[in-house]
Amino acid sequence: MNELIKMIGSDYEEQRKKFPDFQPGDTINVHIKIKEGKKERIQQFQGVVIQRRHPNTHGETFTVRKISEGIGVERIFPLLSPSIEKIELKQQGKVRRARLFYLQGKQGKAARIKSKIGTTI
Repeated sequence: MNELIKMIGSDYEEQRKKFPDFQPGDTINVHIKIKEGKKERIQQFQGVVIQRRHPNTHGETFTVRKISEGIGVERIFPLLSPSIEKIELKQQGKVRRARLFYLQGKQGKAARIKSKIGTTI
């Protein structure tokens, strides 16, 4: 039993190393594989990470929010989903909360997040 747990845990660690370490408040660009009939293409979804649920587990998910044509769009991604091609960290944000749901009611400049000073990506 312990061997099976160790094997699954090591497999999980290998898959996690593909992606950068990001936190709530960071701006990321998620590349997703989309199947349309027989065709397959890559779609990008760039936005601010609002939350990470169940971190460091197999069922870890993260929520990304962006504003598209004046309308807020949120999307929940499983971290170890085979449809995620890659995740790019665009900007690190400076926040004091783990869940940024207060951004849902804000627009424009009020929804901005300060960037960390001295971080270059």
